[in-house]
Amino acid sequence: MVQSERKPTATLDGRRAWQRKQEHTFSRRLGNRGQTAGKPRYRTHRGFATPRPRPPKGLLHTLLPDWRWQIVLAVVFIPAVGSIAAAQPPAPPTNVRVEDAPNDAGTKLTIRWDLSPDDVAEPESGKPKVVRYDILRKAEGEDEFKNAGQATSQTTETDDPNCKRGTAYLYQVVAVGPRPDGESSEPAVAAQAVRPVMQWFKEDRAWLSVFLILVGGAIVYFIQVGRSGRPLNVRKIAGLEAVDEAVGRATEMGRSCLFIPGILDINEMQTIAGLTVLSRVATQTAEYGAKLEVPTSRSLVMTAARETVQASYLGAGRPDAYVEDDIYYLSDEQFGFVAGVTGSMMREKPAACFYMGVFFAESLILAETGNAIGAIQVAGTAMPSQLPFFVAACDYTLIGEEFFAASAYLSGETTQLGSLKGQDMGKVLAGVLLFIGCGLATLAAATADSVSFVETSDALAAAVSFLTENVLGTKGFLP
Repeated sequence: MVQSERKPTATLDGRRAWQRKQEHTFSRRLGNRGQTAGKPRYRTHRGFATPRPRPPKGLLHTLLPDWRWQIVLAVVFIPAVGSIAAAQPPAPPTNVRVEDAPNDAGTKLTIRWDLSPDDVAEPESGKPKVVRYDILRKAEGEDEFKNAGQATSQTTETDDPNCKRGTAYLYQVVAVGPRPDGESSEPAVAAQAVRPVMQWFKEDRAWLSVFLILVGGAIVYFIQVGRSGRPLNVRKIAGLEAVDEAVGRATEMGRSCLFIPGILDINEMQTIAGLTVLSRVATQTAEYGAKLEVPTSRSLVMTAARETVQASYLGAGRPDAYVEDDIYYLSDEQFGFVAGVTGSMMREKPAACFYMGVFFAESLILAETGNAIGAIQVAGTAMPSQLPFFVAACDYTLIGEEFFAASAYLSGETTQLGSLKGQDMGKVLAGVLLFIGCGLATLAAATADSVSFVETSDALAAAVSFLTENVLGTKGFLP
């Protein structure tokens, strides 16, 4: 009986000790949070430690019981909610107006507008509310507006170059915001539809027409002077004067003449100029009875060269001396053609070599081979990169304009000579303008910092601006 009475006492004492230990542990871990004086956080109920009931929680505390998650929610979602609430379509632009573009063929219209009130250069929020403007148009007879172009922010003008002459177009301008979904303002509509009109005269190129009239008038004048019987003097070109000498030397030595009209096709202007010189060389070889060989790298050039040489022999009264097989085709391949020509030069050793046309890396190979066999060489090209090689290795070289003037120089026709003299007058006019412009620009720069010549410096600067922007530019006939 004694033992049975002590069990409940021992059990009760153990439970009380466990309760005190648990209260002490929870109090130390939780810092006695939520308890007030005289009201412990845990209380006993029938000898067991049970937690004190807390006040009811809200929905936010139920979903996010930890205070840390509540802070994360506030930091992340509150700005997003604010931005969503503040995101509104930008204000539309105003005063949309459409005009016909000047100096065009009637296919372009110019659209202008005033900026949207939300389109500012430096917004306070740091993010622009307008990123671009969409240009919409509706042609006469259409029901819906279609996209006709875009313009960046801070832009108040754009052109629509895809208009049809005589068709009326109505335009809208829409301000577009930065959101990915492309939020846009209400469309701003132009007051009325506009038709593009073609202009017959480009006012921004008025000075070009003046120069054209002057040069054209000079050409017509010198042609009439030549037809009246007055001589048109052209300075001597040493390279063309040497043609007779080279052909005569080949005849005396009993060796052939070699003519190469470049390596490009007949559509190249230099090739045509080379065939003009070939006509003169063929006439001389026909008169002197020398052999003429013309290797080509294009089949059409071969055909044109045969016709040219045959006409020259016929004009010289020696059609029987014409040999068609002496004008032949070798290869379209650049260095394959050069290998064939240089091989023929080393075997037959022509006494006169003519290079007239477009040449590239093969120019030095041909000229050095001709120099090695002791031939007299005359070259002509408008390729600046190849002129040094011809000048160094050949006896005579036609440089640029001399090459193109060969036709008028060799033929002596009044029409060609008059045209050549008129073009020279155009070059003189360009040189005079260049000299005047450089002189005025130099004087303006020299007097820019001088207090005594303020008015003079301003006048010189205005004259330079007129020359560069009006005479040589696109600002029109007058400033």
